[in-house]
Formats: sequence, C-alpha cells, structure tokens
Amino acid sequence: MALRRMILTGAGAAVVVLAVATGGGLLYYEAAGGEACARCHEIRPAVEEWAASTHRSLACSACHGGPLTPDLNFHAGNLRRLVRHLRDDVPGQIVVAGWRDIERITERCRNCHQEEHAAWLAGPHSTTYAEIFLDAEHNAKRLLMDDCLRCHGMHFPGSIEDLVTPISTSGPWRLRVPELAGQPAIPCIACHEMHRKGTPGARRIGRRERPAAVTEAIAPASLALMDRRTKVHLTATAMPVPEVFENGRRVKMSPDRRQALCYQCHAPEAGAAAWTGDDRTGLGVHEGISCLACHATHTQRTRASCAGCHPRWSNCGLDVETMDTTFKDPKSRHNIHTVKCADCHPKGIPPKKKVAEPRAD
Repeated sequence: MALRRMILTGAGAAVVVLAVATGGGLLYYEAAGGEACARCHEIRPAVEEWAASTHRSLACSACHGGPLTPDLNFHAGNLRRLVRHLRDDVPGQIVVAGWRDIERITERCRNCHQEEHAAWLAGPHSTTYAEIFLDAEHNAKRLLMDDCLRCHGMHFPGSIEDLVTPISTSGPWRLRVPELAGQPAIPCIACHEMHRKGTPGARRIGRRERPAAVTEAIAPASLALMDRRTKVHLTATAMPVPEVFENGRRVKMSPDRRQALCYQCHAPEAGAAAWTGDDRTGLGVHEGISCLACHATHTQRTRASCAGCHPRWSNCGLDVETMDTTFKDPKSRHNIHTVKCADCHPKGIPPKKKVAEPRAD
C-alpha cells in the first residue's frame, strides 16, 4: 500500500508540475507575443518583420505552434533546435526548412483562409510530389533535374537525386522519402510570404466609404515567390514581367503585376519566344490580357472568363462560348490563348454589326 501511495503521489506531483509548466509556458508565450520568441537573438529579425506584417494581430503560435501543440514531432524539433543553440551551432539564416514544417503551416493557413484553401485544394497548384515526380509519361520523355524543384518542391531540402530514383527515362520511379507522396509540391507559402509588410485585413462595417477602385491594391501584400536558392521571398510587385516576342515582334503585355509571379514558372525559354518552354502568353485577340483575367487565382478555373468580357449583347453580338475554340472543346484547332480573327475568317474579317441594347422588360 505504501509503495502504491508513493507512486500515486509521485504521479500526482508530476501532473501538477506539468500543468504548471504548461500553463506558465502558455501564459508566457501568449501574453508576451513575439517578444518571447525574440529572446533568441537570431529570431528577432523575423519577429520585427512579423510586427509590421499583415499577420501582426496573430500570435506566433497561431502559425508556428505553441506549448499545447499536440504534435510530438513539433516539440522534438524545438528540442533539437534548443540543443543546437546551447552548443552555439546557430545557422546564419533562420528559415522554415523541413517539409513537415511546411505541412503544419499549410494546415494552419486553412484555419483563417478556409475559402482560399478550399479553392487551392480544388485547383492544379495543390498537386502532390507523387503526381509530379512519379508521372511515368512525363519522366519517360524528359529527364528529371534539380531545376524541376524550382517550381515543384521549392521547399524540399535536397537535390533531385535525394528525392527521386532512378534519375533516368526508364522507370519504375519511386520517392526516396515516401512520406512526401501525398504532400503538396506547391504549398501556400510557395506564393505567399507570411511576414510580408502590410496592413491586416479589416471587415467593412456599416456605410464606411470604400476607396476608389483605381486606388485599391491589385496584388495582396503577401504575394511573393519563394526563391529556392536564397530561401527568401521575392515580392511580386518587385519582379518584372518579361518581354515576350512572336516572330521577332514584341508582344503587348498586360500591366497586371501579379503576372510576374506566374512567369517565374510559366516562362518562355531563353530566347523569349512566345509559346516556348512553359509559356502561355496570350496572342491574337487576347494579346495584352492578364493571365488572371481568365484564370481564377486559386482554382485556375476559366468557366466565367468568356462571359466576363463578352456578354451576348455587346462586342460582335455572337455567343463566343459556342465558337470553335479550346474554351469549348480541348480538341479544337483554335487555341483560346492564340486564336486570331483570321483563323475563323480566312476570306476577310467582317465589319462589326450594331447590336441593339437588351430590353429592360
């Protein structure tokens, strides 16, 4: 009985100590906010960026985890970092390095950005490592290389040899890190920087005046590309939209600066010729139109793109959704990105017809 009483007493004391430590830690981290994290001098620059960012109203633990985070791998990682710190083995640049960290952050993005997360999940940019790097048809035609990771897997901490085997056009291929198979190759923070300077979003209340449309921001402050080489985000508004040429003629480009981010992955080859490499620059009747005029930002869906600019009662007066283009049928000879009036009117483009305004009744 005495031994049992001692065991129960010891267990109770351990629970009390754990509760006090956890509660104290929670109070310390939540009340002190970023200053608790900034006690480690190497973290202070990130904390100062966060303090001026769009997420400054959130505690660090909301995105990075805290004392009550149930994931044991999270706490084990913190313990490893603490040991390195005590050994004075501190990296020169603090970055979100591991794919497990990316997985956690992506899940936490969903807590506040549920609509955007659902749209991303339904679109092509939520593709997984397995879907990209174990594509037998693609791998048989093109040899996998480190440059693939620039757009697909920019947070993977290694080379293509560390990710896939064999590196050849003969399979079968497999991932060296099987746990990555279902993980997103293009997560939220591939195109968004959490610590980007900006003003937190605010809900419009009552009849408060909105700014004129021309003064509204085109791109959100967080829109930025994660550069795999430097581990630094490059803001979309600071990146140039490239010059693209069609048979030596400079193509008219949209002034939409968000496209600069698109072109980091969907760019022409070194000669800047339209439709080389992964380029999809609009030509023909759609020259000068932004990618995002037709492609929804997260889902990339294009269903509303024609109706948005070509209502039945304006322009040429025709229902453009019935025309023979790839918008209607992927097998069409007329690609919606490059279609010209002369493609459907080889004998001459007819003059525009005056279309009556629709009746109010």
